[in-house]
Amino acid sequence: MTELANKEQELVIFDLPSGAAYQHWKLSFDGRIATLSLDVNEDRGLRPGYKLKLNSYDLGVDIELHNILQCIRFEHPQVACVVLTSAREKIFCAGANIYMLAASSHAWKVNFCKFTNETRNGMEDSSRHDGLRFLAALNGTTAGGGYELALACDEIVLIDDRSSAVSLPEVPLLGVLPGTGGLTRVVDKRHVRRDLADIFCTNPDGVRGQRARAWGLVDEIAAPAQFAATVRRRAENLAYSSSRPRDAKGITLPPLDKQIREDGYHYPHLDAFVDRPARSVKLVVHGPTQPQPATIEEAHQLGADWWPLAMARALDDAILMLRANEPELGLLLLKTAGADNLPAALEVGRFMHAHRQDWLVRETIGLLRRTFARLDVTSRSMFAVIESDSCFAGLLLELALAADRSYMVATGDAETAAPHIALDAFNFGLLPMANGESRLATRFSRDAAKLAALRKLQGKLLRPAEALEHGLVTLTPDELDWEDELRMAIEERCSLSPDALTGMEASLRFPGAESLATKVFGRLSAWQNWVFVRPNATGENGALKIYGTGKKSRFDWERV
Repeated sequence: MTELANKEQELVIFDLPSGAAYQHWKLSFDGRIATLSLDVNEDRGLRPGYKLKLNSYDLGVDIELHNILQCIRFEHPQVACVVLTSAREKIFCAGANIYMLAASSHAWKVNFCKFTNETRNGMEDSSRHDGLRFLAALNGTTAGGGYELALACDEIVLIDDRSSAVSLPEVPLLGVLPGTGGLTRVVDKRHVRRDLADIFCTNPDGVRGQRARAWGLVDEIAAPAQFAATVRRRAENLAYSSSRPRDAKGITLPPLDKQIREDGYHYPHLDAFVDRPARSVKLVVHGPTQPQPATIEEAHQLGADWWPLAMARALDDAILMLRANEPELGLLLLKTAGADNLPAALEVGRFMHAHRQDWLVRETIGLLRRTFARLDVTSRSMFAVIESDSCFAGLLLELALAADRSYMVATGDAETAAPHIALDAFNFGLLPMANGESRLATRFSRDAAKLAALRKLQGKLLRPAEALEHGLVTLTPDELDWEDELRMAIEERCSLSPDALTGMEASLRFPGAESLATKVFGRLSAWQNWVFVRPNATGENGALKIYGTGKKSRFDWERV
């Protein structure tokens, strides 16, 4: 089989036009409930060489899911519960397409798993923070990634037809691990007993009916004649618990205004300049240049053109485009532009904090939260570069706080020439990381006294010496040393092993107690990454490679 995602093939595009004719999903609405039915077109895989049989999925199916969920969040704010089910009889979802995985490069497999993780984590994030509930209505056999999709929902209903089962068969059938957090969610989220989980995850046939409910793998089972009524009842109960507004009017999310050129990706509020010889990307986010709305009504009128929403959509897309299409660019230089717009950026923070209960503001904060969380788990080094024209204030300061290091130039005494940074409410919990903590709390090991002192600085423009004193930046080279010190740091970083850096960064970015999400991404970076390159999975006689051929796997029995 040919390797996928090589440089000669076309770019992977993540943003789909609003109201696109989806190839793999059917979306319908009934009052407060939306139903999203999986109906995979087996001949429309994202790459050639495999068929998406049995409602199995590839990256293209999940890109559609990602876009549909964004549509529901912003265009249908009255929807309180999303029911995920299948348009096929006897089959919900067979999981990730095995032949696609077997034909894929290592990087493609890992990034595919990461994106599907982020989409499912995003469902949980919307339920936890924004009141959008999810119900999995499993109307047939549910295996692997199909069950992992169900695990991301608030509740799971399984049809009790004596044949439909839930399973995570990756270990016994493929010699790999469930790639979308299945093992972690089974024990950490659904609290399935460890010994029962052990049986479940090594049984390729899975568990059905009463046993699935007794073990905690599903919340309810229903005979075929009662299945639809049971799903409706539980969906209505979930919708009743939602804080989403009943009568709100949504906004339209138009296609992103994006230019793809040889030098990178360009949006109205963001530029990603790629430097392939240097294996780096200069990611420049522009601060707000237009007057910001004074009232919540004005923000609604701006809709998708409102700066924080437009910027968040561009940043999210740029991260995904770079991840999928530029795998050798290992260093992100995070920059902002528009020092004169720093007060406007702080005003955006004050406005959004004051109106954070409004549905549009809440969903915009949610998109920002998920986008910065995507940045946190990116397998790239990140240096923040703070110069005289920078606009690292409030939510844009989160870019610097997400970076592995930050460099802030220390200019002369001229007040106008010195760069500034500024804190606001966004830096104190509005955009928590995957560990549930703010980046400041994570940075300072949850030191309450330190965080209290920093709260008193909100809105103050901090020059390099002050930023360094308070621990908000890493280094402040003076003007004479700036160019050389930054150049040497970039060259040194790009000379190191990308594998070692990925492991190092994943270990350093989330100190302290773990959450479900940090466990999922940590295990993806370590265990799944390792398993995917072992011969027992992907060697010539590995289980994943020979699946469906009738041959028997030949394992290296050494435990490592």
